[in-house]
Amino acid sequence: MLKNVSYHISVKTGDIPGASSDSKVFIKLYGEKADSSKETLLVSDNDLGNYFERGRVDEFTLDTMDIGKINRILIGHDNVGLRSGWFLASVQITVPVQGRQYMFPCNRWLDKDEADGRVEVEVYPSEILPIEKLINYEVSVVTGDVRAAGTNAKVFMQIYGESGKTELMILENRSNNFERGATEVFKREAADVGKIYKIRIGHDGTGIGDGWFLESVTLKRLASKMKDSDKKKKKKKKKSDEEEEEETKVEEGMDVYTFVAHRWLAKDEGDKEIVVELVPEGESALEENTYEVHVLTGTVWGAGTDANVFLSIYGVERGDTGERQLKRSNNLNKFEKGQVDVFTIKAIDLGELKKLRIRHDNSGASPSWFLERVEIVDLKESTTYYFPCQRWLAVEEDDGQIVRELVPVDEAFVKKDSENDGQSLATLGLEQKAKSTTYTVKVKTGDKKNAGTDANVFITLYGSKDDTGVVSLKASKINKNKFERGKVDEFTVESVDIGDLKKIKIGHDNKVVPYEITVYTSDIFGAGTDANVFIVLYGSDGICTQQKSLCLNKREQRMYFERNSVNQFIVELEDVGDIIEKIRIGHKGGGLNSGWHLDRVAIRRLLPNGKGSETITFPCERWLAKSEDDGETIRELVPSDIFTEKLMKDGTLKQIEEEVEDPLEVHTYKISVFTGDIYGAGTDANVFLNIYGDLGDTGERKLSKSETNFNKFERGQEDTFTIQAVDLGILYKIKIRHDNSMISPDWFLEKVEILDETTEESFVFLCERWLSKKKEDKKIERTLYEQSYDGERNSLDDSSLSLSSQDSNANLKETKKSSLVKAAEEGSLIPYHITVTTGTEFDSSTDSRVFIIIMGPQKVQTERLWLDLPEWKDEFADGSVEKFSVWGLDVGEIKKVEVGHDGATPESCWLLEELTIVVPTKGVMYNFVCKCWLARDKGDGLTSRILNILDADCVNIGLKILYEVTVVTGDIEGGGTDASIFMTVFGSNGNTEEMQLEKNGDRFERGQEDSFIMEIADIAPLRKMRIRTDGKGTRPHWFMERIILKNLTNQEVATFTYGEWLSKLKNAKGSLVCEMPAVISDEQMMEDTTYSLQVKTSDVGGAGTDANVSLILFGEYGDSGTLALKESNKSNKFERNQMDEFSFSDMLSLGDLCKVRIWHDNKGIAPGWHLEYIDVTDSAMDKTFRFQCDRWLAKGEEDGQLIRELACANNDILELKERTSYEIVTVTSDREDAETKENIWIILEGKMGRSKEFLMENSSKKRRFERGATDTFQFSSKNVGDIAAICVGHCPKDGKKSSAKADVFWHVQEIIVTEMELCNKYYFRCNVKIPLRYKRRDYKVFECAKVTESFASKARSLVPVKYETIVVTGFEKGAGTDANVFITIFGLNGDSGKRALKQKFRNLFERGKTNRFYLETLDMGELKKVRIEHDNSGLAPGWLVERVEITNSATGVTTIFPCGKWLDENRGDGLIWRELFPRY
Repeated sequence: MLKNVSYHISVKTGDIPGASSDSKVFIKLYGEKADSSKETLLVSDNDLGNYFERGRVDEFTLDTMDIGKINRILIGHDNVGLRSGWFLASVQITVPVQGRQYMFPCNRWLDKDEADGRVEVEVYPSEILPIEKLINYEVSVVTGDVRAAGTNAKVFMQIYGESGKTELMILENRSNNFERGATEVFKREAADVGKIYKIRIGHDGTGIGDGWFLESVTLKRLASKMKDSDKKKKKKKKKSDEEEEEETKVEEGMDVYTFVAHRWLAKDEGDKEIVVELVPEGESALEENTYEVHVLTGTVWGAGTDANVFLSIYGVERGDTGERQLKRSNNLNKFEKGQVDVFTIKAIDLGELKKLRIRHDNSGASPSWFLERVEIVDLKESTTYYFPCQRWLAVEEDDGQIVRELVPVDEAFVKKDSENDGQSLATLGLEQKAKSTTYTVKVKTGDKKNAGTDANVFITLYGSKDDTGVVSLKASKINKNKFERGKVDEFTVESVDIGDLKKIKIGHDNKVVPYEITVYTSDIFGAGTDANVFIVLYGSDGICTQQKSLCLNKREQRMYFERNSVNQFIVELEDVGDIIEKIRIGHKGGGLNSGWHLDRVAIRRLLPNGKGSETITFPCERWLAKSEDDGETIRELVPSDIFTEKLMKDGTLKQIEEEVEDPLEVHTYKISVFTGDIYGAGTDANVFLNIYGDLGDTGERKLSKSETNFNKFERGQEDTFTIQAVDLGILYKIKIRHDNSMISPDWFLEKVEILDETTEESFVFLCERWLSKKKEDKKIERTLYEQSYDGERNSLDDSSLSLSSQDSNANLKETKKSSLVKAAEEGSLIPYHITVTTGTEFDSSTDSRVFIIIMGPQKVQTERLWLDLPEWKDEFADGSVEKFSVWGLDVGEIKKVEVGHDGATPESCWLLEELTIVVPTKGVMYNFVCKCWLARDKGDGLTSRILNILDADCVNIGLKILYEVTVVTGDIEGGGTDASIFMTVFGSNGNTEEMQLEKNGDRFERGQEDSFIMEIADIAPLRKMRIRTDGKGTRPHWFMERIILKNLTNQEVATFTYGEWLSKLKNAKGSLVCEMPAVISDEQMMEDTTYSLQVKTSDVGGAGTDANVSLILFGEYGDSGTLALKESNKSNKFERNQMDEFSFSDMLSLGDLCKVRIWHDNKGIAPGWHLEYIDVTDSAMDKTFRFQCDRWLAKGEEDGQLIRELACANNDILELKERTSYEIVTVTSDREDAETKENIWIILEGKMGRSKEFLMENSSKKRRFERGATDTFQFSSKNVGDIAAICVGHCPKDGKKSSAKADVFWHVQEIIVTEMELCNKYYFRCNVKIPLRYKRRDYKVFECAKVTESFASKARSLVPVKYETIVVTGFEKGAGTDANVFITIFGLNGDSGKRALKQKFRNLFERGKTNRFYLETLDMGELKKVRIEHDNSGLAPGWLVERVEITNSATGVTTIFPCGKWLDENRGDGLIWRELFPRY
């Protein structure tokens, strides 16, 4: 029996409809040494009545031989019974004797009719965790053969050995134990305590005839040393020898201890003790000792207690007494104010005492207790120990603890205290503190529905030496209401010397309470019902139970609720507190005669101390019927009177009947539903409504009888309904839906108004949206918040951070906004965008959950970031490309990435083709070409792999900054929109591309403020914003109030205000685009201006055009957007040798202009145009900019381009001089020993040469290079061009060799060099120590980390350049395209705009072919990326782009942009555009 191992098996059934099974379930374990037999799981340990029910965990124990480490399991069922199919979520097997816990995720159907039809499955462990290792004990208990020797009480036992003690073991099994003369054998797993010196055995004194005559106890366990040698020998011998050896060794390898008791454990026999400590036979050294315990209750008012008090005493060497109840005192009424109670405790001698633990169970009328001190007299040694306390043990006093650990102090302290009262409370506290440890316990409740609890929560901390005992977590330091959803509570636990923490045990007292519910059906005709009746109980503060059906099946429904019947049900429901404020009772209708006339409901429950009960009556006396009264089938009832029966101390029953004082009122709510006045707005579907207030909700009610219209919910009409419900308090949200039934269910709901007739308060819930499966976001349920409500809006059901849907911006679900913004501000969490490509081989796909872990240096890593698919996808399909945005820890420089999945069954194999990780806040993208299986039964059998970052392709994609974006929609009728909204932000250092603001369900609705996090290029300081809507959708008009951008790294806030419609109809100009200047700390960042344009057409034959001409201006602060040249001062525009003038008012001044992009649409009879120049006048700056062209924009002339970029002629004047001056700024680190008193020298290395050495001198008058200081120097020099690196050295002031000490350093943080002519800034991040050296050979070199090029410098380099663009199409079948292709090239100095790649009469982009195009633009500087796209037109638009090569014909530099991906709606990620980044 002892050699067998117990395998504790927890089987979790999935939480999906129909998951439960009635079949017999079996399991087989496959181990390293052997396999178990197929065992049927018949009797569970945590008997939940019906096994394998939906969402439940059933626990079983399998006792079998040691099979070694478990490799896999087989689990299945016999497919018998009505509902035989079963959805198995997971299996967990705990093997304490091995010290291991195995996890087997399964998540699949075992059902003939589902999936692959299998009813058994092999599962491999996904992880094996180490747990505390235990050993087997065999306990034999002999009950004496005397009259009434047996007991029905709960028997417990604890074992003490040289190396500690076991936890308390309960000795019970399924048979009737401890009968007279019987011997019971139990097998228990517990810690190995070494040589055993005593046991404690006793019972809890419950049940009838609890007295017990214990004869003896025998303990057996395997001897540890013998066991080891056994193992070694066994391995060498053959099977037959092994068996012989087993037989011979069994007795030798066993430790046997016998403990003789031969005594009563009974309250009314012998010494009346029900706990005894025994020593093993033959161990005479230890004797029993008697301890006399004096408990002194304080003299504070209300110090006494009626609770039960428990005490354990601890010795320095020899264990403890265990917890003993202090029952028999010298006083009849124990623990009264100022009283001394004396008790005796018998235990095996503990030696010197080190501490005691005293607690009470908080029972009785006044349990709070002020304990002065405890004195313990050791009668054998006749010494007295003093344990001062002087604290409350009370839930409502002090720190809320009802357990204290006390340590002994010298007698003098206690005596001194009694002489001069008052001063030494603190000193005693100090004595205690010195010997005790305070633990801070933080408990985080999960963020799931109903996650919180109102039960009493307990914790036990287990240390290497001892444990704290059960500590009640009563007083949270943070929240008044503890253990609420998503909250963190903090508690303190004090204990004396428990050693290093090993484990904790946490649980609660499961405040599920039995309620006896009696339902009285009225005695009137047709009062009975066969419907399914349910009930919900409400306590105070809106705490409520789950909805519970009173009948288990249809048969019971037919039996109960007959006319004039009284039906009683006993149901277990959550504890709603001391007061039941209301109940909701109703039925679902259905059946022949579902109408029901309910007279009243009575609910009886036990009083908290179990001494009696109370019955609460809820009168109804109304119909719950669709055809009677008001047609409601749900009623809310409030209590009328309470009948209490109390058991008094003298054994009599006291009966009290009282009326409920001011019960919750039943309020009448008038609900007005306004259907919109637009085409097709009305619905014939059934509409349901649930109203939520701060005191609870109404439950979902059907809006059936309109009081205003026979035909409800028609276009432009108002329908009124009345609902009666118990007072909901302040209403803050409603949920409204329809069931999509009948012919035209689509419904445009304008708003819902609710009037509480009792208080005459009215609440407005705006909607102005469709509830339709065909329109807008295709939803037929909406959650609407009260107009003035400004709390958290958890309108999204899913509050996870792992976002399944991803666009170019991580659009966070609002639910997490506040906590995420905090984390983003601290920089602890950053977004990671992950793209996963699944292979295309057979069986590549998986439906397991995929995760990723990102690792940085020194073991810094993110937690498991789960890549959860959106609801409509159930697997990573063959050839699919899935994109995710997750938030994880910022690990610094990424070193490794682990990717894997939790699938452990053979069929959950997955072929990972490619993995891309984008880290926007670092501006890098890593691309891993994996092509590896993650599967138990393929390749090397691993389901997770670690990829080294060195194997990835690393691409620089430009740094992004996290901004919190808040969009405010106007509170104006029809202000909300479902059009697509696009945003472009302009800053002093460039601009972003156009980014879409995701609608995400319910953003951009009337009167709302929507906040989310976006990644925006590093272009600050911000100057302006452009917003554009596409004017599409069912509600294309949008009233945009303002947008606020908050930079989460430096907290800078920019506000952009518009306050106008974006709409073709409602905007005076019909505009769908607006530009807004940034306002940062009350300063507008751009001036308003009027631009006047003069466009001169050349004096050349055929120069004029009738085409439509457009242009964009580019300047210091961004671009103007597209300006159409429509309204000229001439009636016929753009004629030969003509000057046309155009004016654009209400523009934002772009500062100095640098270029113009101008084009025409080639329409009309002779569209070719020869443009001479353009003059642009900015009225705010009073400055004119000339843009010379002198070229054709014509298909048939020159290079055939219809688009030209023109540089500003004003900028040519800036001739670069030979000499210039440099400003050098040094930042000394802010740390100890950073500063220096010596000199620093620096040399600049430029593209055009090297500067001389600049000496930055330190003088005693003007100290430089002090800790944390910023010093500025200026030097004139020849111009060295772009600075690539600097050399920095540290030399003595006096120039003497001797003063160069070895250990003098200057710690420099950063050096910034500014070239003063063009004002280009060069940043060098140093962060190193530079040693003091006499010789100039010893210096540090720093490369340039960042350049901010000034506008003047950029403008200078704007010269026209021809870019040769080569596009290579892939060689796979169907790689070519007939669609129209467009390219946009992005460089440091701007972009080319979207250009069509066309050539006359040529079939372009054919499979395996290379096409060459020439684009002329102004020099864009270093090329950063290319966007290539097609318009998806033609027969086979899908296109495989191999790569794009672009050569700057002026410099001859070629940049290659590899692609290798499809632009095809039907392949991979379905995109028909790609952003390509250069590979050098």
